[in-house]
Amino acid sequence: MSDLVLETRNLVKHFPLTRGVVFKKQYGAVRAVDGINLELRRGETLGIVGESGCGKSTLARMLVGLETPTSGDLFVQGKNMSRVGAEERRRGRRNIQLVMQDPYTSLNPRMTVGDIIGEPFEVHPDVVPKAKRRAKVQELLELVGLNPDHINRYPHQFSGGQRQRIGIARALALNPEIILCDEPVSALDVSIQAQVINLLEKLQNELGLSYIFIAHDLSVVRHIADRVAVMYLGKIVEIGTEDEIYETPTHPYTQALLSAVPVPDPKLRGQRDQIVLTGDVPSPADPPSGCRFRTRCWKAQDICAEQEPLLQIREKSGHPSACHFAEVRDVVHATE
Repeated sequence: MSDLVLETRNLVKHFPLTRGVVFKKQYGAVRAVDGINLELRRGETLGIVGESGCGKSTLARMLVGLETPTSGDLFVQGKNMSRVGAEERRRGRRNIQLVMQDPYTSLNPRMTVGDIIGEPFEVHPDVVPKAKRRAKVQELLELVGLNPDHINRYPHQFSGGQRQRIGIARALALNPEIILCDEPVSALDVSIQAQVINLLEKLQNELGLSYIFIAHDLSVVRHIADRVAVMYLGKIVEIGTEDEIYETPTHPYTQALLSAVPVPDPKLRGQRDQIVLTGDVPSPADPPSGCRFRTRCWKAQDICAEQEPLLQIREKSGHPSACHFAEVRDVVHATE
């Protein structure tokens, strides 16, 4: 479709496990991402949620070109980034930029804010003429709500929220169409989180940006996302609109995640059943056969160990879920 700006087809990333010092021999692999199919449309925000270690950040690194996929295809604006030359791949990376998680470590403390935001122009000198770069950096500072006169300050002279705004300005420098936000507010205070989320929404409306938003905080994802994908052990187990995932989740893992969200209203706490998962998350180097969630699932039966459930639309819910026994479950509103 013409409005499709990013697509992945069976994207895989395996990290080899080796023995030996000189003659290394591979004996296995960590299956960090194991066959991901996603679509992102112009002006849309796709949220990706899941536990630590489920493969979210590895997926993000592949999407922005920091990791090379083991197999599969990545399309950005219709071009297959997995099958183009190095120069064309480099130009294609302009269209998808990254806002990192920690604003305290993602900015070089020895560089001024002007140099940090202007660094993309050194990598892609044809974007802005050298004589106009300072003015462009000041324009970006103003765009994200910072004083353009502070262009010569250093990162330590800014608060955490201001540093994250600097990171956003740097991501906008090359006029990308896609911004990948890898837990951009998790290191910030709650009040500052709201300001940064509001800024991202404002920029999306003004510039027509598309976001991939990775987060642990389900309430933040619900606020900003149009669609939500739930990841578990390298795979997407459920995907749907914000209402479908939060109002009528069908996969047991999604249901467990939502039941763990704290409820601030004491009157609502007794109105829902909290799902407590048993056991530990299996190792991605040796995932279970069949359904990867079956070792912690209260619905698991023999078929779950024998057949891997397909991510397909379920009749009752109307959105894709990878569970043999997917059932619609109403959730008490804890994430408003």
